[in-house]
Amino acid sequence: MSDDKKSSIPSREERPAEGGSRAGGGFDTMLGRVMIDRGLVSDSELQQAINRRDLDPGGSLADVLLNAGFVTNSQMDRVRSEIESERSTQRIPGYKIMRKLGSGAMATVFLARQISLDRLVAIKVLPRRYSDNADFIARFQKEGRAAAKLNDPNIVAAYDVGNSGDHHYFVMEYVDGDTVYDRITANKRFEESQAISVANQVASALRHAHDRGFIHRDIKPKNVMITKDGLVKLADLGLARALSDKEAAEAEAGRAFGTPFYISPEQIRGKVDIGPQADIYGLGATLYHMVTGSVPFKGKSPSEVMHRHLKEPLVAPDHLNPGLSSGLAQVIEMMMAKDPADRYRNAEELLEDLALVDAGQKPRHAGGAIDIASVVSMGDDAENLAPVMASRANENRSGGLTILLIATLIGSVLLNLALLAFLAGNA
Repeated sequence: MSDDKKSSIPSREERPAEGGSRAGGGFDTMLGRVMIDRGLVSDSELQQAINRRDLDPGGSLADVLLNAGFVTNSQMDRVRSEIESERSTQRIPGYKIMRKLGSGAMATVFLARQISLDRLVAIKVLPRRYSDNADFIARFQKEGRAAAKLNDPNIVAAYDVGNSGDHHYFVMEYVDGDTVYDRITANKRFEESQAISVANQVASALRHAHDRGFIHRDIKPKNVMITKDGLVKLADLGLARALSDKEAAEAEAGRAFGTPFYISPEQIRGKVDIGPQADIYGLGATLYHMVTGSVPFKGKSPSEVMHRHLKEPLVAPDHLNPGLSSGLAQVIEMMMAKDPADRYRNAEELLEDLALVDAGQKPRHAGGAIDIASVVSMGDDAENLAPVMASRANENRSGGLTILLIATLIGSVLLNLALLAFLAGNA
């Protein structure tokens, strides 16, 4: 094809973000680009639509695409929303938008360059439809403020929170990598050593957050990012809450906040006193998914999944993945105990057990009662055992003594009854 006969559709580099020779030209140009980029229309279909639009001075490209049946109303609505978000970010002072990274129901994330520091950043933009919703705006700003108070290599850093016109944005560290969810989707499951490495880094991030009085409340594979160098970053503090924020806890009482596949039982019940153990449960469910390739509990609806979190026993992860070590299986089972009191008390204990399992040793806190004989042989080292394990050992030992005592009493009663019967028969 000769140059003078090439399609008049501008290339991605040539398409302007604003402007145009006709009313709505800027929007139509962006609309055409997005339609092509998303594969919703072909070059020839877009060119047909442009030609039809040009025959009607008052027409719009969107109307032509819809009337011609090239796209559906729902597809057009999604594209309009994306364009509005992209146009709004073009007006955020101090940043040059480069491309969209992803979008969800609550926000769209763009890759941008911070002009003053010449560094890549990610900008999260609240959809325009929520710009008048005080609750959504407050939650969005709360995420930024929470992230700004945390400074840990395993947590995505926050740089700025603000608004441009009626659009609210949150600037954060750009992570060049993928998520745990992406890797599960591609490979089904993680090797045990890789899973332990990821869990160890997330637990370290949780230790930092918990020590500073924050709980995440939405630990899941999509919120755990991995850089190309293997560094793990915990992301999305949208549901994070200060442990000291009693007002927020009371306001949220009775409502479940979290993702059904990974939510803790106390979050499902809407408990007021939710603590760090909820994050440990979420990480346990995430780790379970990583090493088995399956979520802990399945269901046809979110309510069914959450009901199973509350009531159904967990299928041991090493039953689904026989190659999994018993040590890691025990760690996961303790992380996902129904009762928070039966889980790790804090991330520090979890980190200790993960290190032991990674070294091929038995976990110190998980796995139930210990062998009393082995404790005796340890000598002075026995006093260093975790209180939780000693407590469980004592409980089991005292329980055994109780059963033995009851059995002895029953035997004595039966013997006496037999003796009385014998004497009565000989009277």
